[in-house]
Amino acid sequence: MTTAKKTKNPAAPKPEPTKGMDLARIEKGVRLILNGVGEDPRREGLRETPARVARMYREILGGLHENPEIHLRTVHKEKHDEMVLIKNIPMYSMCEHHMLPFAGVAHVAYIPKDGRIVGLSKIARVVEGLSRRLQVQERLTKQTADMIMDHLDPQGVMVVIEAEHMCMSMRGAKKPKSITITSAVRGIFRTHPVTRAEAITLIRGGLTGGKEV
Repeated sequence: MTTAKKTKNPAAPKPEPTKGMDLARIEKGVRLILNGVGEDPRREGLRETPARVARMYREILGGLHENPEIHLRTVHKEKHDEMVLIKNIPMYSMCEHHMLPFAGVAHVAYIPKDGRIVGLSKIARVVEGLSRRLQVQERLTKQTADMIMDHLDPQGVMVVIEAEHMCMSMRGAKKPKSITITSAVRGIFRTHPVTRAEAITLIRGGLTGGKEV
């Protein structure tokens, strides 16, 4: 009588990492790209490139593993119910369609309700946190406005982003210096044209006689 040999089931595929970044996998992918374009990843100038690129992605896409909402949790009470505008916030992000950068500035205005305000730097950190991930400008603009609206519950929020996209400047249409402008308006900025116009005036020109420092 013969007995059949037991066979082991093939190993199940390892699950994809859900937190953090797999730098080793990024390095492997960069080597494949270098080979694919006809380069030699072993030559001196490229030997450390996969590791450098992996570390770069960990930095510029770090917002994927952060929650920008934490910057809006500390709310101060102040007798102020007029517009607060932070303009020309530097913004750098990565287009998810071609994985090329787009960069520019964000302008964020809100009108507090019941005196609820946050530190000015917190608004900039929200923009930064939402930018440092694979994005499209339209979604980034909307997410910024909605996050501030949801967590501060102001009378209204207005976000305007102006950016140049490398996927349009250096490839495809090849139109450098073209600027894409997107806006998202919530609350009183949507329902009161005069309030919206005031914000646009301040973004575009500021107060008469004023100057940037």
